[in-house]
Amino acid sequence: MRFRFYTIAALGVVLAGPAAGQAYDPNYPVCMQVYGGRLTPEYTDCSYTSIPQCQATASGRPATCSDNPFYKGPKPAPRSGTHRRRHHVD
Repeated sequence: MRFRFYTIAALGVVLAGPAAGQAYDPNYPVCMQVYGGRLTPEYTDCSYTSIPQCQATASGRPATCSDNPFYKGPKPAPRSGTHRRRHHVD
């Protein structure tokens, strides 16, 4: 019975196929969603640093610009390896 369960579970995983990857690049704060037509596919392009930059590219196309929901923000400044010690005077 247990073998049958695992066989069916494994078959279900194989038939499900690979999952789609994340379409949003977390390194850029703005994405352009391009809507597909009869001959062009729909896709998301997250390679813009500002809404005006994205809107200039989207101009004349069936596309919209929006904030990237997966943007992780700028990298924090590296911390220095030195530590300051406070001297307490009694």
